[in-house]
Amino acid sequence: MNNSITRLGSANMYDRTVNNLAERQAKLANLMESTSAGKRVLRASDDPVAAAQAERARTRMDRTEADQRALDAQVSIIKEGESTLGLANNALQEFRALMVNAGNGAYTQTERDALVAQLSSLRAQIADHANAADSNGLPLFRGLGSAEQPLQGGSFLGQSGQTSSNTNGIANTLDGVAAFMNVPTGNGVLAVNRSAASTGKAWTDIGTITDPSAAAAAASANPPIGITFSVGADGSTSYSIAGGTAVPYKSGEKISVAGMSLTVTGQPADGDSFTIGASERSDLFSVLDSAIAAVRSSVNADGSTASGTLAHGVAKALAEIDSGMNRMQAVRGMAGDLLNRADTLSANLSARSVQLEADRSAAEDVDMITALSELKTQQTGYSAALQSYAQIQKLSLFDYIG
Repeated sequence: MNNSITRLGSANMYDRTVNNLAERQAKLANLMESTSAGKRVLRASDDPVAAAQAERARTRMDRTEADQRALDAQVSIIKEGESTLGLANNALQEFRALMVNAGNGAYTQTERDALVAQLSSLRAQIADHANAADSNGLPLFRGLGSAEQPLQGGSFLGQSGQTSSNTNGIANTLDGVAAFMNVPTGNGVLAVNRSAASTGKAWTDIGTITDPSAAAAAASANPPIGITFSVGADGSTSYSIAGGTAVPYKSGEKISVAGMSLTVTGQPADGDSFTIGASERSDLFSVLDSAIAAVRSSVNADGSTASGTLAHGVAKALAEIDSGMNRMQAVRGMAGDLLNRADTLSANLSARSVQLEADRSAAEDVDMITALSELKTQQTGYSAALQSYAQIQKLSLFDYIG
């Protein structure tokens, strides 16, 4: 039977001790580096899975920050657009007030010409507001799906389509077509026009629809339904609808025609007439141009006021201006909805950023309390090992040979 004897030399023990000290020192150095950096994973080799999770979280955080910056820019544009619509609305209200003044029968044409100058200036202001651009030079109000061109003095030539809202952002423009280019004439279903040959002093309102089906039929009638007035030898005035039976006329009385209730005011001349046709889609600038033309051109050859033409033009303009205001206010309301949506999106992005930061921290950050405790333990162990090695290294057999 062979017996093997393992010899443990002093040099071998010293080597093992030195290696142990080196390992402790390396671990202590890693702990110190990790603790000072506040990260458990400094290199991908430390923990490949955690490193990948942290990298994904950082990538999503970068995307979230980019979405937030884009949203902030969109909010700035919408706020500017909403403010500009407010300015345009103020100018439109001033325009309306001047139109009311223009209908004053005591004004002479000279005084109305002065109003025309003011009206033209306000019209230009409204057009400037409609053509306003953001800080990037892009129109604040754009249409849908057409070539990018601004509103040229009120004639809509088309503008680039707007970007719709999505899960992380809102539209970066307001709809200029809805705000300025979609104003119906008349009451939105039917429009009443005064014959150019009329010379009397009668005018109408825009009418109120009472029978939608009859109004729809009247909108497609060809020729349009007409109301014709006649004045008898005794001065009595009557009217007939589409050549029908004559009915006595009284200023301010409602007339039922074409499925609507229409009020005719003033004194018509013999042969004066109004035609009722389908409402058409116009634009705010055409409405303003027609209003200005009505104030400028409602004058007889002798310089006196064509009061019937003026009154009808003013009444028509006021109704259509009110429709234009309503559409501008609707777009302002849309801007408010977009800003409310932006607040919600911003809160969602902020919450997502916090969650992603928590995910990244959980993957690669160190628990400072645990890390400091472990660092202290390692420092103590390393110090004790150094002291033990220093004592053992002094031992020698020669110390015991006397």
